[in-house]
Amino acid sequence: MDIQLVRTTSSDPDFLTLIRLLDEDLQHRYGRTPQSQYDQLNRIGPIETVVIAYADQPVGCGCFKPFDVQIAEVKRMFVRPDYRGRGVSRMIVSELETWAAELGYLEMILETGNRQPEAIGLYQHSGYSRIDNYGPYVHMPDSFCFSKKL
Repeated sequence: MDIQLVRTTSSDPDFLTLIRLLDEDLQHRYGRTPQSQYDQLNRIGPIETVVIAYADQPVGCGCFKPFDVQIAEVKRMFVRPDYRGRGVSRMIVSELETWAAELGYLEMILETGNRQPEAIGLYQHSGYSRIDNYGPYVHMPDSFCFSKKL
């Protein structure tokens, strides 16, 4: 399987399609009511640091945004179910880390949910450590937060 990674922005139509699929996946995992409290936190607005993975179609994505001047926050990671288990998510995370380091960030942080074991495994295998929930996730028991020095 040949995967190509493309750096783009949040206005990319392929990114918007993948985000719709991500939101559907999250609704399925968590249900409408619990997920609704996260929906407002998942709006990323215009962002210039999006990565899309392509095979014969767009198969995965992720992005990051500034958390502060030294820390970037990973957002909206997703791989289509039929491409999971093939290393696509690791490729995306690695590209996001490389890009963030190029821009001068020293650390990456992120939040994922307790019903996303494949995401938790990805981050642990990619060198992320569990940290206390930060910012808007402090009082959200379904949230797991992670950090990695770049």
